[in-house]
Amino acid sequence: MNSTTGFDLGPQAAVVADLVAGVPDARLGGPTPCPAYPVGELLGHLAGLAEAFRDAARKDLGPTTDTPPGTAAPRLPADWRERLPRLLGELAEAWRDPAAWNGMTRAGGVDLPGAVAAAVAADELVVHGWDLARATGQDYAPDRAALGVSYDFLLAAAQEDDRGGGIFGPVVPVPDGAPLLDRTVGLSGRDPDWKPPEPS
Repeated sequence: MNSTTGFDLGPQAAVVADLVAGVPDARLGGPTPCPAYPVGELLGHLAGLAEAFRDAARKDLGPTTDTPPGTAAPRLPADWRERLPRLLGELAEAWRDPAAWNGMTRAGGVDLPGAVAAAVAADELVVHGWDLARATGQDYAPDRAALGVSYDFLLAAAQEDDRGGGIFGPVVPVPDGAPLLDRTVGLSGRDPDWKPPEPS
């Protein structure tokens, strides 16, 4: 816990970096719970969002923070195994600066308060971390603080949408007594029971 800002993105960024290290090359073309992205594009998306939210924290506004998601298919950098963990570390470090949480910033072409941008970053790391873990057959234990932030963020978004939708897609109903991760995944529009198809 960061007493100045409320939470530290470092532990969750480290969880995702560990998942990245466990991705075999053979899985890069495989499906993920995020239907728009195979594994390789999901990794490219993670690299892009790490850059964007790092720069949002620094108030370094420009191409990385101004481009809406979905503008183009994410490209996986050739050096992704080295670059992505580095970007995740830079993202976490940028949000340890109290100035990142003050005033307005921008991410995905949207102006928003710094504290809200931090919550969005936590949500992206938690949900896409789950995507990556499920797609590549890895265990997943997200940072509890980041998971709580993600759940609260997604729940508020779903409650504001009178059509029962969510930020990533229609909410998937999950029992109230289910683990917090399953409830968070459901709020993100994903089925907590998703698994990659068996090879034919």
